[in-house]
Amino acid sequence: MSDNQQNITEGQWRQAKQIWDYHQMHHDLRPVDVAIGLGSHDLGVATRSAELYRAGLFPTLVFTGGNSPTTAKVFPRGEAVHFREHAIDLAVPAEAILLEPNASNTGQNITLSREVLADAGISPKTVLLVSKPYMERRSFATARKLWPDVEILCVSEPLEFDDYVKSIGDEKLVLDMLVGDLQRVIEYPKLGFAIEQEVPEDVHAAYESLIHDGFTSRLIS
Repeated sequence: MSDNQQNITEGQWRQAKQIWDYHQMHHDLRPVDVAIGLGSHDLGVATRSAELYRAGLFPTLVFTGGNSPTTAKVFPRGEAVHFREHAIDLAVPAEAILLEPNASNTGQNITLSREVLADAGISPKTVLLVSKPYMERRSFATARKLWPDVEILCVSEPLEFDDYVKSIGDEKLVLDMLVGDLQRVIEYPKLGFAIEQEVPEDVHAAYESLIHDGFTSRLIS
């Protein structure tokens, strides 16, 4: 552990890894009709999307996302715009990429990407969502609610938990984000934003424990 992790105990680290593993859907990859790269602070989404395009998994790629307080400084022209440029730098042809530059949350990512695809005359039966590793389950649950007639697969960069934390450089923030996304997995179905997902007892206990320990900056009220 780095010096920045000194306040995070081994027990908290184990709990975070449990939640990290739960957030990932562990889907088997296969060819799909389209992929949607979900905008965020993490350029790894664009890198992974480009990699899978080059591997021949899909012919069309949508990048979706405007700006948020956490991404405006990093991606001043919008998440989707910067993701597209990065993918083109990684040998994805510009004509294979559709742009959705306005979404500000996961529901809008799905809904507006669907509209962009429809405008392009594309009605997919299978869709691959490319997201941050800890956002796979929430994006899956959201897409299944908003787009129930397509088959949804999820993927992210194949990073181990410790490597992802190092790539972000802020250990407490990553734990806060894991907790915040799990809260949304639990609460959003009640609000009609997502389908229900079963949360195993040990994962729920880890979540409650980390909340008790103050990993709460990404919780919704």
